[in-house]
Amino acid sequence: MNKKRVCTLVDVLVIVLLFALIAFADTKLNSFDILAKILQKGAVFALIAVSMNLLNGFTGLFSLGQAGFMLLGAYTYAIFTIPTTEDRLAVYKYYTMTMADGTETGGLVQFALPVAAAILLAGLVAAVFAFFIGLPVLRLKSDYLAIATLGFAEILRAICQWKGLGVLTNGSNQLRKYPYFKSILPYFLISGVCIAIIALLIRSTYGRAFKAIRDDEVAAEAMGINLTKHKMIAFVTSSFFAGVGGALFAMYQNTIQAKPFTTTLTYEILLIVVIGGIGSISGSVIASFLYIACSEWWLRFLDADGVIPGVTRNGFRLVVFSAVIMIIVLFFRRGIMGDKELSTYRLLGGLTPKKKKEVSGK
Repeated sequence: MNKKRVCTLVDVLVIVLLFALIAFADTKLNSFDILAKILQKGAVFALIAVSMNLLNGFTGLFSLGQAGFMLLGAYTYAIFTIPTTEDRLAVYKYYTMTMADGTETGGLVQFALPVAAAILLAGLVAAVFAFFIGLPVLRLKSDYLAIATLGFAEILRAICQWKGLGVLTNGSNQLRKYPYFKSILPYFLISGVCIAIIALLIRSTYGRAFKAIRDDEVAAEAMGINLTKHKMIAFVTSSFFAGVGGALFAMYQNTIQAKPFTTTLTYEILLIVVIGGIGSISGSVIASFLYIACSEWWLRFLDADGVIPGVTRNGFRLVVFSAVIMIIVLFFRRGIMGDKELSTYRLLGGLTPKKKKEVSGK
């Protein structure tokens, strides 16, 4: 067995061990412990960051619509999983409907899907919207594409808060009483499977086509790559997993409304991608957990008065966190991983394509 296969087996064993540790931690941590919340949110943001990296890093399409697709996934999951008529009446108390027999119901949807089906539906709804949005906007390039997708996300957020759709979205009120995961492991399992699918896609012929489009569209088209088709595949796939991430985000939040899905959320995801390395899946995953832990846990002590007399106070950790981000961006311009992936083969000195060329003398 050659060195590369051995290292691949070691990678698999490391992943299995990681999930075993997470399962062990799951039995020891309360669902409201700060570490449990950090791990849950880190897993959700890891999936969303990787889905954004698929589009921005591997295909070279500068899209800023991730928050919009997350919103679609979150609302789809919440709307279709509120379990009982009584719960729906409590949630949609301002948007009740009178049926033909005179009974009142809450909201338009009067049935509940299983959790797994609802998560899948959340991704599909986001993908369908992405397809129709992509038909006009994928003709645009660079900043124009970013502006168009950003505008789409903002318009969608406003529509979800519109009273006219209150029987479906509950207007500006919260959607709640839907099922959610209390433990850590389901977040990691769903995110892990989705990230693995994205990784397999990137290593396929489609992934190589995406990278060719990113590097040089003219050359890619000259080689016979259908630009429109492959851009649409990348856009729809990225949106599908953003929708799944939105469903997980809804479960993490326990309640959901359109207000949090602002451009700030998209910029947070983009920042994670840049910190981890544009074009690196493992970089996005590592950066997600570091970003969440640093912003919401490790620096929290700086919000207490008296740590540095006359300086530290509520909100001061955000100032320090911003300074840390600036330092990382200045001194690690390609991010933590650049365009490399974390693997045992690389850590143990496996030959890179450049080294192979040097060894062969070509």
